[in-house]
Amino acid sequence: MAEHHHRNIHGGGARAAVFGISDGLVSNVALVLGVAGAHSSGAAVRLAGLAGLIGGACSMAAGEYVSMRAQSELLERELDVERRAIRRDPEDERRELASIYVTRGVEPDMADELATRMMSDPDLALATHAREELGIDPDQLGNPIQAAGLSFLLFAVGALLPLVPWFVAAGTGAILASVAIAAMSSFGVGVALSIFTGRSLWWSAGRQLLIAGFAAGVTFGVGHLIGGVTG
Repeated sequence: MAEHHHRNIHGGGARAAVFGISDGLVSNVALVLGVAGAHSSGAAVRLAGLAGLIGGACSMAAGEYVSMRAQSELLERELDVERRAIRRDPEDERRELASIYVTRGVEPDMADELATRMMSDPDLALATHAREELGIDPDQLGNPIQAAGLSFLLFAVGALLPLVPWFVAAGTGAILASVAIAAMSSFGVGVALSIFTGRSLWWSAGRQLLIAGFAAGVTFGVGHLIGGVTG
């Protein structure tokens, strides 16, 4: 029989990486082109892009850390409640576990025996109740520091890509280069998402291109209009 394997998607690292680089790319290409559309100097575009990179990366990391820390603390609290219940009234918890197995189609006698075996080891009992009652794995509550670090790093990478041309050029050439880099990078992010999610490569890449293109087009147009009015 052929084996199949599942990715570990509960730790938060993969999610943080995908959203980090995607958000960095989309938000900063929009910011860079919005400022460039206002007929700003190359120095102004670089300053805005760097500010967007640093501010966005810090905000992304802080938000990811706070959300995952809160989630972990909530799950840890629920585990503590379950741990105390197992210690205080193990027989009641054993019957509860057996009842869960029965509702899932296990014969009563077998369910009772299985629950008794699970409850014989406190650590196994806690892990089993956590999975069966709470739908969580005590060993996979997420790593807020890892998620925050990945968010910061990959947001910064994504945000840097459309800004690179402005370190060596300015004007129309830099704008076109930013657009080209952003388009290729968006396509790459879409391909990575398709591998991760199993969705169609062209659908994922096309969606990512459309999102980045829409954001950049809107901000460039607004910048161009404002620049024309104030100029």
